[in-house]
Amino acid sequence: MPSAMAAFSRRTPDDQRPNRLAAVRARLGEPAFDLTESNPTRCRLPYPEDLLEALANPRGLAYRPEPKGPFEARAAVAGQYRGWGVEVPPERVVLTASTSEAYGFLMRLLADPGDRLLVPTPSYPLFDQLARLEAVSLVPYTLSADDGWRPDLDAISAAPEDCRALVVVHPNNPTGSFIPPDDAARLAELCRARGWALIADEVFLPYPLDGGAGSDRSFAASSTCLTFSLGGLSKSLGLPQLKLGWIAVSGPTGELPAALARLEYVADAYLSVGTPVALAAPQLLERGLPVQRAIADRCRANLARLRELVGTAAAVTVLPAGGGWSAVLRVPSLVDDEGLAIHLLESASVAVHPGYLFDLPGEGYLVVSLLPPEGVFGEGVRRLLAAVDALVAG
Repeated sequence: MPSAMAAFSRRTPDDQRPNRLAAVRARLGEPAFDLTESNPTRCRLPYPEDLLEALANPRGLAYRPEPKGPFEARAAVAGQYRGWGVEVPPERVVLTASTSEAYGFLMRLLADPGDRLLVPTPSYPLFDQLARLEAVSLVPYTLSADDGWRPDLDAISAAPEDCRALVVVHPNNPTGSFIPPDDAARLAELCRARGWALIADEVFLPYPLDGGAGSDRSFAASSTCLTFSLGGLSKSLGLPQLKLGWIAVSGPTGELPAALARLEYVADAYLSVGTPVALAAPQLLERGLPVQRAIADRCRANLARLRELVGTAAAVTVLPAGGGWSAVLRVPSLVDDEGLAIHLLESASVAVHPGYLFDLPGEGYLVVSLLPPEGVFGEGVRRLLAAVDALVAG
């Protein structure tokens, strides 16, 4: 007699099939020119050979659980904010295993099941997945392409009453846009007035490209509303495999004790941060700076090469890139973006992201990573442009 199928939570989707683009890529195998590569450890960057020696600290053999993480690690993270002119006491830093986990902690801290969070669009596709897993809902607010991807403050002001937090990504992924200081101040005031927390994802803040207003500022400086600023080794040092992120908490003095106590309660339930990486954090943050500089140099060089090559192709334009690891291309809407991405895979062995993956408005957008080795990137872009030109020519 067949057994009854287990009842699964609605937090996981019923349909686990890959989308059309992923299926084509699986059929064709790895492309020769992967312009979607966002794993820095696969991009031939010059990591110091002794960078991970700090993980061998013998203190890592002893387990001394600390919900917020070892004090010396939190002090080292606090030191990162001084580069943006912000003093964050170590007591207001909470370590996590990743930025994704930091979002999960904050959703549990701030929202009950069914409550809503305001998130920007375009931005990461990850928000939908995390919200679903935490049983909260998302209310998107628009970043205006015609206004330098600035947030639509009117739409945010009109958000439903059951919103619990506003998420900003500074700089945004993939648009690279920073939140200008005037907008940041207005958003903080709005959060204060509506009783929302502000969650600032700043994982790409160490990587200004074109820069722009706000590119030298962290939301951790805010004292207007309860604010949670996110960072981590994955982006700041190109070390996603070490699994260490953080939350810096700021805001009105009277609100901080309860927020920190409750956040510590959440962290204490998981104790997810590995002791060796937490103990190594001070040395990693110091000795990993050459990697950060190499990533920044690579992204700037590839962005310059992209603009040089696109300068000869009237059909494609490169949108401004304030910061981060990505560039957005505007392309003719001859086919839908997914169809164009598939065509590039099949005809030129070039992988790109279609714009819909990031909720870019309408058709005619592709997103490329600026991380690949410069030779791979340049040839991939050249092939991309040739394929688009051939489509335009008919």
